[in-house]
Amino acid sequence: MKQSVYLLFDGEAREAMTFYQECLGGDLNLTSIGESPMKMHFPEHFQEKILNGRLQSEWLDISTSDWLLPQEEPVRGNMQCLYISGGKVEDTQKLFDLLSREANVTDPFIPQPIGTYGALNDKFGVRWMFHAV
Repeated sequence: MKQSVYLLFDGEAREAMTFYQECLGGDLNLTSIGESPMKMHFPEHFQEKILNGRLQSEWLDISTSDWLLPQEEPVRGNMQCLYISGGKVEDTQKLFDLLSREANVTDPFIPQPIGTYGALNDKFGVRWMFHAV
């Protein structure tokens, strides 16, 4: 077993994961409902939504889908966070800068007593924390 992150988007999964791939690299695989064996179980206006997506690299594993429950309202919680740690300050700074585009930077990436730390909510509302020593 291993822990990974799964993000749900309200119709923005393709755009969000493409952005993350541009910033973080890795291999991205996206499957829309229309490309899947599940296509007959969803209405026509759902066919372009992402049923399953995954961005993977040597150090990264993020899974995703669009919200697929029309009878329920998606509510983004504030407890989900992607945490990038253990890298060199320069490399971590580059990722922070890339993900900062159109983001709400809540904590600039600066030296702290615990190491260099920063945090932001990206343009899709996803919370990211960065730590380097």
